[in-house]
Amino acid sequence: MTGDGRDTFEYALLRVVPDIERGELVNVGVLLYCRHREHLDARVAPDLERLRALHPGVDLDAVRDAVDAWERAVRGEGPAAVLSPGERFRWLTAPRSTVLQPGPVHTGLTADPDAEIDRLVARLVRPAS
Repeated sequence: MTGDGRDTFEYALLRVVPDIERGELVNVGVLLYCRHREHLDARVAPDLERLRALHPGVDLDAVRDAVDAWERAVRGEGPAAVLSPGERFRWLTAPRSTVLQPGPVHTGLTADPDAEIDRLVARLVRPAS
């Protein structure tokens, strides 16, 4: 914690890669972890039309299933139940070659992790207006 009431946090974008060989991606969510508050959360807002436009053959059911599984792991359900929030964050942000991939981990300072994740989703996931 800093002297001004803010804590460090880490976040990573959650990205859908409809065709691994092409390497194109669409940001669909944000994972945020604040160690000092033992706070781990994810917000997802997949733009299914954008995914279809990028790759008309994308399996949207597979994307939904992958996002659901990821959200369950964030909540500590299933096999992730034995992991601490920090361990779940590290596991979820490990590189993988699947339709759903984490982006690089970034850091920042915040006094309100919930407001911070909402800000990041608005800026990095939702379409620019």
